Amino acid sequence: MARTRSTFETDDTSIAHGVPLLVGEKQHDDGIGRSEEEIESNINHNHGCQKTNSSFVKTCFNCLNALSGAGLLSIPYALASGGWLSLILLFVIASAAFYSGILIKRSLELDSINITTYSDIGYRAFGNKGRTVAAILLYSEQYLVATGFLILGGDNLNNLFPQVRLDISGGLTLDGQHCFILIVALVILPSVLFDDLSLLSYVSASGVIASLVIFLSIVWAAAFDGIGFHLQNTSILNWQGLPTAVSLYAFCYSAHPVFPGLYTNIRNKNQFSNVLGLCFFLCTFTYAAVAVLGYLMYGTDIQSEITLSLPTKNVSSKVATYTTLITPIAKYAINVTPIVDEVKRCLPNYLSHKFSGMIIGTTILITNVVVALTVPFFALLMSLVGALVSVTTAITFPCLCYFKISGNYRRFGYETVVLLSIMMMGIAVAICGTYTALLDIIRKLQS
Repeated sequence: MARTRSTFETDDTSIAHGVPLLVGEKQHDDGIGRSEEEIESNINHNHGCQKTNSSFVKTCFNCLNALSGAGLLSIPYALASGGWLSLILLFVIASAAFYSGILIKRSLELDSINITTYSDIGYRAFGNKGRTVAAILLYSEQYLVATGFLILGGDNLNNLFPQVRLDISGGLTLDGQHCFILIVALVILPSVLFDDLSLLSYVSASGVIASLVIFLSIVWAAAFDGIGFHLQNTSILNWQGLPTAVSLYAFCYSAHPVFPGLYTNIRNKNQFSNVLGLCFFLCTFTYAAVAVLGYLMYGTDIQSEITLSLPTKNVSSKVATYTTLITPIAKYAINVTPIVDEVKRCLPNYLSHKFSGMIIGTTILITNVVVALTVPFFALLMSLVGALVSVTTAITFPCLCYFKISGNYRRFGYETVVLLSIMMMGIAVAICGTYTALLDIIRKLQS
């Protein structure tokens, strides 16, 4: 099938300097490919990726922003679930994700004309089926993470104001968490109704700064607010908690759809491997440090989000909590906009796209609220996302596509063994992690 392309033209702005604006878009013959690529454009927009020549430093900042996210809050809970030795699995997941990032770079180099996005890699390897799989993975992750944002906001507001409850006629009572999920949804609603997300882009692109603030707040709380470090309430290894730990680790490294945009953008393509190496090292160090600090501070009593364990009376804790609250408000609309756009494209042309977009966006928000109220367990939901979607997006799918594109499936060698081993690990994490997450959610709902 012939494929035509148009060029991308954007301002050479970064997160630190302004809002990245996407001007051009790629055209494909089939709707699913086009919409999936627009998801990636939106993701790149969120993380500051530009289709211009970017410096090494700016590309590193954009990559760090893509890798920094809500996973930082649950990483101590992941370590508490798996025990100290599960840190080894964090480094294994990080190494596999880094290697798959290198494979994305190699795939782009193999066919730089026809491969410029994450979906192009799937298309080059498996045709429209590969592109469809990429679309399903990205839409699913966008939707579930948006749901997690509502839970995240509700949890932290409930932690700040624990006495809130709502008595409804008929004997129905909503606890604080459910009340605040509804409040967060109402606060988010205006951003869903309007198309201009440029203001939110300034805030949502500050993942690196937010992660740094949270990290420093945790260090301050431990060192100067009297919490301290304790080894008594920790364990070496918890076999039952390993699937949850690994799934949450995988969730921290699900930025791979952004990598093709970063590679296309960087001025010196030969430096991209160094960008990935530096960013993965810094993010893994931060994740490991927060995990160790949180586990030493609270042991197995750590909450699903570390901000929920911090004492609310301290200034450092309030800084961490309020910084966390910015995330759902700023990022929700940007996360669901690609889904809204795809649904709008399926509607008849005579309908008002602006009005239909408002209806669709509101409907998606309502469904997110229903899911969040039904399954208000942030760590368990993110564990499900990590196992069901993130490990496939970040590890298994890029390896499988490169395996096909490079022709390694025709020969047996060292790289083939490595690729097969990583893909088998990814499949094992997906199966075990998804089963465990669903089982834990069901148990929570029944308790």
